[in-house]
Amino acid sequence: MNTVAIIQARMGSTRLPGKVLSDLAGSPVLEWVVRAARCIPGVDKVVVATTDLADDDKIAQWCEKNLTPCHRGAIDDVLSRYHLAASNENADFVMRLTGDCPLLDPHICGQVLTLLKRSKTDYCSNIDPTTWPDGLDCEAFTMASLSIAHAEATRLSDREHVTPFLRNNRHRFSVESLTSSINDLTQERWTLDTEKDFQFLTAVAQHLPADRAPAFTEVLAVLDAHPNLREINNSQKRNEGFAKSILEEASPTISTFSRSNALLERALKSIPLGSQTFSKSHIQYPQGQAPMFLTHGQGGRVWDVDGNEYVDMVGGLLPIVLGYRDSDVDAAIRKQLCRGISFSLATELEADLAERLIDIIPCAEAVRFGKNGSDATSAAIRLARAFTKRDRVAVCGYHGWQDWYIGTTTRHLGVPDAVRSLSHSVSFNDLDAVERLLNQHKNEFAAFILEPMNLTEPKENFLKDLKALLHDHNTLLIFDEVITGFRYALGGAQSLFGVTPDLAAFGKAMGNGMPISAIVGNAEIMNVMNDIFFSGTFGGEALSLAASIAVIDKMQREPVIQHLWDMGQTLADEVTHLTEKHGLSEVINFQGKPPWKIASISPAGGARSEAIKTLLQSEMLKRGVLFLGTHNICYAHNNQDMHHILQAYNGAFSVLTQELATGELETRLPFPAVESVFKVR
Repeated sequence: MNTVAIIQARMGSTRLPGKVLSDLAGSPVLEWVVRAARCIPGVDKVVVATTDLADDDKIAQWCEKNLTPCHRGAIDDVLSRYHLAASNENADFVMRLTGDCPLLDPHICGQVLTLLKRSKTDYCSNIDPTTWPDGLDCEAFTMASLSIAHAEATRLSDREHVTPFLRNNRHRFSVESLTSSINDLTQERWTLDTEKDFQFLTAVAQHLPADRAPAFTEVLAVLDAHPNLREINNSQKRNEGFAKSILEEASPTISTFSRSNALLERALKSIPLGSQTFSKSHIQYPQGQAPMFLTHGQGGRVWDVDGNEYVDMVGGLLPIVLGYRDSDVDAAIRKQLCRGISFSLATELEADLAERLIDIIPCAEAVRFGKNGSDATSAAIRLARAFTKRDRVAVCGYHGWQDWYIGTTTRHLGVPDAVRSLSHSVSFNDLDAVERLLNQHKNEFAAFILEPMNLTEPKENFLKDLKALLHDHNTLLIFDEVITGFRYALGGAQSLFGVTPDLAAFGKAMGNGMPISAIVGNAEIMNVMNDIFFSGTFGGEALSLAASIAVIDKMQREPVIQHLWDMGQTLADEVTHLTEKHGLSEVINFQGKPPWKIASISPAGGARSEAIKTLLQSEMLKRGVLFLGTHNICYAHNNQDMHHILQAYNGAFSVLTQELATGELETRLPFPAVESVFKVR
């Protein structure tokens, strides 16, 4: 089986023309790369792929002089260039390298190639996810996969960057990754893209062997001995070229969901609803015209089984606060995975995380862990009932699937009337209604649980006065901070509003996607945990604990919360301008705080709000935004994502305006309007 390493190189770099033939410690940069490529275990032949432009005659001449086969093709269609070179060399396996990585490590490349072959996958790399220094990039794939990509890829970015089509279509192509076992390498920049990069590499090369390809550990040793060298180019951003091409490329209209629909048909045969969550299921998306299954995510984006790419405004229903595959969280999980997942006794991680929560959450004096928001809210209710020796509870917002809460909604099938009679719904900001309830059932209410904010701002002193009123009746105040925690503020809405509840439930964002929740609160109340039964096999599951610790540490180290507010506010302001531009200000507005805005849609043009929202959702999906009517901002969302979202809104609003003008929007919908599971906000 013939394995060919293909090095792409050209003279016409935008940021640093001629870089691949620049002299680096006595040898052209391209010679460094070719030398390393020839040492890769398993590679049979090394070739260069350049363009047919006259400027690149110099590369062809260098290749001829140095006995390196050179293949030439179109400047913009690098994928075609690779396919041409691989075909001409009769390759069975291809390793993709680039001419701007002079510190390439042959042994890392060899591991990638070995992983590809031994795992019998279609594509393998060390770039996805990002765990290695920028400049050690290598990808390997089968000739069969390359041929499919060459025949089918249509996006300009897919043609220019060769492999995104393979990485993004994971339902079709099997993908493996070689991750680094050494943490904190992702900030290392060893590639050649700018003049500062060249200055950095020149300085580093002086300390490296001149007669062979250096190992990456040798480069690390140089930098650890001379840490000031990192300052030369540490302001440069990773993958700027790819980001630029995506930004300049017109977003494709998504119209193919055939694999999603086929998988849904299959899933419905064995899984009621076809999903584990109502809000992730087919009943919450336009019928037949939406993605139903995702394959992977990165940063603020996700990909579905049809290979469609979306900016994700759902964020897994809000757990994804840092972004998909956050490097710090993933590293913490991998580290713990090497030790074990669930144990026969507790681990120190439980105390480590509990102490962190006590430090950052105002009401937290003691902590217990669960796996989802319903665990935490239900534990709080049981604890409140045990502490007060009372049975009734008041609720406001959404608090999970357990009987005590769901019995207050229209989805109460299966909940005994006796249970339902003990829970009372109250509207947000209605202090008089709370007082009436407390007086109607004197000395019967154990607690009032509420989301301290969702759509609507709390009235001035509402939360403070609510706490005082409840305490006058010896009733506990419980904040459901499953959403607001680690989003409004590190310590939740109670930190933001300055009101400390007796108990609080946290979840979702505290694990950046890992299943973990917490009930925290007053030590005297929490100590009743010793007497009630709140116990679960996976409460101390170690991967989620490690992930949550990593989330908190990152939020304390970096401006995560501020980014959520700033990005969310910018998006909200721009969407408001677009609704004004399209004459939709009376129809669509977003309510709530910037990190989590919720669309409020009013009936218009004879159409129900549900029909208008369904059309808006459909048009956003077509334009590559995964959308449920909320702005669920994450730390990984960037200006490029916001630009994409705003373009999508502009196009969607244009369609919406036209359809409303017909007076027949709802009857013209090509699918049924999406109906709410039940209304809580």
